[in-house]
Amino acid sequence: MSLEPLTLYKLMTLYMLKKVNFSLTNTQISGFFLDKEYTSYFVFQQVISELIESNLVSVETVRNTSYYKITNDGIETIELFTSKIPVAIIDDIDIFLIDNKYELRNEVGTLSDYYKSTNQDYIVTCQIKEGATTLIDMNLSVPSEDVAETMCNNWKDASQELYATIMKKLMSNSNRNAD
Repeated sequence: MSLEPLTLYKLMTLYMLKKVNFSLTNTQISGFFLDKEYTSYFVFQQVISELIESNLVSVETVRNTSYYKITNDGIETIELFTSKIPVAIIDDIDIFLIDNKYELRNEVGTLSDYYKSTNQDYIVTCQIKEGATTLIDMNLSVPSEDVAETMCNNWKDASQELYATIMKKLMSNSNRNAD
């Protein structure tokens, strides 16, 4: 007995989200479906909307990017129905996640956003996360929205180098105060 296509796509999405220990973006998940030609972009958007409505997936939006995470109900559901997904599709998903895990994690683990403060300046928040652990969480006050936007846009490319520099500087013996 074969599944309805929408049901299969929902199970595939739940399976994918359960296999990773971090959120995935709409672009990352839909990219898999489109690259493998499982379905169209619009059908995938219907699938993800229905998963959110049924509380099987949660969504957080930061700077126009939606981050999806499987809920406890979603975990229970996929554990019951994983066997309904054809083995060839499971293999496609597993290979995709193995081949792209570093890029997927790096992309969703480096976050930045900004907001206008009560002082009329802008606060830029830059984070690096690894799974549920926050490695760095930095807030910077800047004078304009243009500067805040530029910093957010540059954070992804600069984050690893800045994190390494900060760690090295803070852990070096030369920074210890002499008594």
